[in-house]
Amino acid sequence: MNLYAKLQARAAQGKPVRVGLIGAGKFGSMYLSQVPRTPGIHLVGIADLSAERARAALKNVHWPEQRYGAATLEQAAGNGSTAIIEDSMALVASPFIDVVIDATGSPAAGIAHVLACCEHKKHIVMVNVEADALAGPLLKRRADEAGIIYTLAYGDQPALICEMVDWARATGFEVIAAGKGTKYLPAYHASTPATVWDYYGLTAQEAQLGGMNPQMFNSFLDGTKSALEMAAVANATGLAAPNGLAFPPVGVDDLARVLRPREDGGMLEQRGQVEVISSLERDGRPVFRDLRWGVYVTFAAGSEYVERCFKEYGLVTDPSGKYTSMYKPFHLIGLELGISVASAALRGESTGAPVCWNGDVVATAKRDLAEGETLDGEGGFTVYGKLMPAQDSMRLNGLPLGLAHGVKLKRAVAAGQAVSWNDVAFNADAQAVRFRREMEAVFAKEARLQAA
Repeated sequence: MNLYAKLQARAAQGKPVRVGLIGAGKFGSMYLSQVPRTPGIHLVGIADLSAERARAALKNVHWPEQRYGAATLEQAAGNGSTAIIEDSMALVASPFIDVVIDATGSPAAGIAHVLACCEHKKHIVMVNVEADALAGPLLKRRADEAGIIYTLAYGDQPALICEMVDWARATGFEVIAAGKGTKYLPAYHASTPATVWDYYGLTAQEAQLGGMNPQMFNSFLDGTKSALEMAAVANATGLAAPNGLAFPPVGVDDLARVLRPREDGGMLEQRGQVEVISSLERDGRPVFRDLRWGVYVTFAAGSEYVERCFKEYGLVTDPSGKYTSMYKPFHLIGLELGISVASAALRGESTGAPVCWNGDVVATAKRDLAEGETLDGEGGFTVYGKLMPAQDSMRLNGLPLGLAHGVKLKRAVAAGQAVSWNDVAFNADAQAVRFRREMEAVFAKEARLQAA
């Protein structure tokens, strides 16, 4: 509760936190809109594959042009302005940057940026949940070894869920379930960029006019983004990952009734797991008081006295009174990202980071796939991401969703089946592949030692 005071102090000292942003898309733009109103922050540089796109983003959020006229990062650091460059590694390597934000959404780029931050001793804020779900547990270890902070991005749902889990545990409650809401129906798993706009109630022309990317929006719809985010939460909290998200239709008044263990009348496979809830009933009707944009945690009273306190203070519980919930109805995405930046730089703390490898996201066939087809990754025509326990993924030799792009199938895969490493021809020398395979080997060895 003292981040603002710490930021004000840095501003008064003339020593602002020096930030570098990689990726000036929607999330990055939302953060940019808040920077001019945040004391103690100096956005020294923006790295984007298109410098023109970065300038357009700054113009769109109403930055005056004189604020981003510096030609180099050194000049920007000296005169308080912002430089725009296209080389993300130069941004990471700059001595004028303290905190790097990866807002690219590219798993391979994310791994490269984190490892570069380790080398150059820069804290790293990972908007890039795709990279975190692919290799976050080992990336976090590398960051710890380098003495830097690796953190999930506040404002995105995983970090907000981690915050709620931490709150519940720090106050002495057992967390029963935690997760987020989304719009979901079972048919969505088969959705492709060609069908996505029908589900959103838009025409392709309307989406194009709005600058909306069909593959990106489809990744939210087909369950992939939910799986990635819940893997990040499971790994950052130690909560269990189920073998496939169930997406039960639940409104905020029924969280504790539905998201409790099966033996107590709920739908959970086990106590202490992640789950995503749907804002649509299975027949397509809207859920009453849905949580489509928010996050939640359900937790247990633990004693008759606390059950009585729940009742005295008006908490909505399950019929037994043993379970209740808290929720946040919205998340503000990049508008809230400054919390992670300030927490890393001023407190030396993350707003969520992997502590284990509990959950993984495996590429799963949307339809019957033929030998010789090329997978097109997140939100595409061929596969969606399915959440599963990491130990199940290892047993299946599952191909992680983050590496299921641009690889060719060596054999056919039936609809609904997981794709394995053995099913595809992949470049074993690619950095992202090598790092992920290293993570699998490290955690497999640790699992064997624990079992011995």
